[in-house]
Amino acid sequence: MKNVWPILLCLLVLAAPAAVQAQFIISTNADNSIAISGYSGSGGAVVIPATTNGLTVTIIGHGAFSEVFGNSGGSLITDVTIPFGVASIGSYAFEVCTDLTNLTIPVSVTNIGAEAFDGCTSLTNVTIPGSVANIGDSAFAGCINLTNFMIANGVSSIGDDSFENCWNLRGVLIPGSVTNIGGDAFVYCASLVSVTFGNGVPAIGVQAFFSCTSLTSVTIPGSVTNIGELAFGYCTNLTSVTIPAGVITIGSGAFEQSGLTNVTIPFGVTSIGDSAFNLCHRLTSIAIPGSVTNIGRQAFQSCTNLMSVYFTGDAPTLGSYVFLSDNNPTVYYLPGTSGWSLPFGGLSPVLWNPVIQTGNGGFGVRNNQFGFDITGTNDFTVVVEVCTNLANAVWVPLTTNTLVNGLFHFSEPVQGNSSGRFYGLGFP
Repeated sequence: MKNVWPILLCLLVLAAPAAVQAQFIISTNADNSIAISGYSGSGGAVVIPATTNGLTVTIIGHGAFSEVFGNSGGSLITDVTIPFGVASIGSYAFEVCTDLTNLTIPVSVTNIGAEAFDGCTSLTNVTIPGSVANIGDSAFAGCINLTNFMIANGVSSIGDDSFENCWNLRGVLIPGSVTNIGGDAFVYCASLVSVTFGNGVPAIGVQAFFSCTSLTSVTIPGSVTNIGELAFGYCTNLTSVTIPAGVITIGSGAFEQSGLTNVTIPFGVTSIGDSAFNLCHRLTSIAIPGSVTNIGRQAFQSCTNLMSVYFTGDAPTLGSYVFLSDNNPTVYYLPGTSGWSLPFGGLSPVLWNPVIQTGNGGFGVRNNQFGFDITGTNDFTVVVEVCTNLANAVWVPLTTNTLVNGLFHFSEPVQGNSSGRFYGLGFP
C-alpha cells in the first residue's frame, strides 16, 4: 500500500501577515520514488520539487493539477517547472489549467499521458524533447492559443486527437523518428499553414489533418505507404500535394473537398478509396498509373472543373458514380492497354496517341538545333520531357505543346552532352 502525505512549501512574503502555501499531495512508489498525485494552492508560478526527503519525484500523477479531479488552484497556475527526473506526466495531469502559459518539459520525460494538457487555453509555446516516446491521445487538444510547437527527433508516436482544435497553431515539424500519427491528430487546426514531415512516418492517420483550412501545400515523405480516410479532407486551400512512390493506398475521402488543382498519383498505388477526391472543384487534371486496380465509388464526383483523366495502364475496376456531376472530362488511355470498353464510368475513353517520328526529315540536327516531329490526334496536348540517366530516370518537362492539325515540331539548341540526352512524351 502506498503512503500518502502532504508537503507544504512555504513562500515568505515580505510585509505580509501570513505565508502563502502551496500543497502537493504525494505518494511513494514501489521503487521508493515519489509521485505528485494532487495539488492545492493559489496558482501562479509553480516549481515542482525534484526530491522529497531524499526521494526523487518521477511521476506527475493522473489529474494531479486538474480542478476537474478536485484539486484547487489548478486553473490559476501560470507557469510550471517540471524538474529533471520526472519520467511520466500522467493522464489529465494539467487538464483545463486555463491560465497556464509557460511550460518546461525536461529531457527525462518519456511519456505524456492522454489529455495531459487538454484545454490549457493560454498555453502558447511547447517543446517536446526527444526523450518522449509517446504523446498521448488529446494531450494538447483545445490549446487554442498554442502557436509555436516543436517535436524533437526521438518522439515515436503522436496519439489520436493530440492537437485537435489548436486553432492558432501555424506550423508543425514532424521528425523522422515518428512512426505513428494518430487519427484526428491535427484536426480543425484552422491556422496550420505548413507541415514538414521527416522521412520515417509509415502512415498518416484517419482525419489527421481534417479541416486544416489554411494548409496550402504538403510533401508526403517516401516512407508513407497509406494515407488514411479523410486525412486531408476539407483542407479547402490545399492546392498542392506530392504523393511519394511508396504509397499503396489512398483512403476514402483522403483529399475530399480540398483545393487541389492537379494530382499525379505515383506508380505503386493500387487503390483509390471512395470519395478520395470528391468535391475537389479546382481539380483540372489527374494522371493515374497502371498499378491502380480499383477506384472507389464517388472518387472524383463533383470535380466540376476536371477536364482530363490520364490512365497509363489497363482499365481499373470502378465503383459507382466515380465521375458523377463532373463536366464530361476526357478519359485518355495508352496504346497496348486493355479494358477500355464503352462506356467507362459514364464517359467515352479516347486513345492518347502522340508519337515521336524518327524516320522523317524532321528528325535530327539542323542549324545547331536538335528536333523531331510529334504526330497524333488533332488538338491533343503533349509534354516533351528529357532524361539524362535512364538507369536512375528522372524526367524533366521541357515544353507543353498542342498538336495543330495533328503535328508539332519540337527543337532545342544542341546540348554539350547530347549523346546522353533522352526524350519522351508525357501527359500535361
